[in-house]
Amino acid sequence: QLQIVESGGGLVQPGGSLRLSCVVSGVSLDYYIVAWFRQAPGKEREGVSCSNKNYEDINIANSKKGRFTSSRDNAKSTVWLQINTLKPEDTAVYYCAVGSHDHCDYEEDLYEWWGQGTQVTVSS
Repeated sequence: QLQIVESGGGLVQPGGSLRLSCVVSGVSLDYYIVAWFRQAPGKEREGVSCSNKNYEDINIANSKKGRFTSSRDNAKSTVWLQINTLKPEDTAVYYCAVGSHDHCDYEEDLYEWWGQGTQVTVSS
């Protein structure tokens, strides 16, 4: 059974960096799309990054380009999200989602499995 565990969140000062991890167990990531989403307080969930099955195509949502990077290692069943120069508006719960569809997409309904999320709080 597929399970997702996110980690790496926490309280960080503005300007700091965090590296979030998403470990997927129970399946081979060779066959799945993995995406990061986030939901800030009072706002809708939004896509942050997405990597396709061969992890050669890692997409960063347009509004996130510049400070967000993502990497993936299928052998370790892990996808990472690196966030640099953190801002208070990055405060959110960050979710990892896994889908069996063919191409990267930020349509939430495409993702069958979701992690419990990891809280990122940016504050001085």
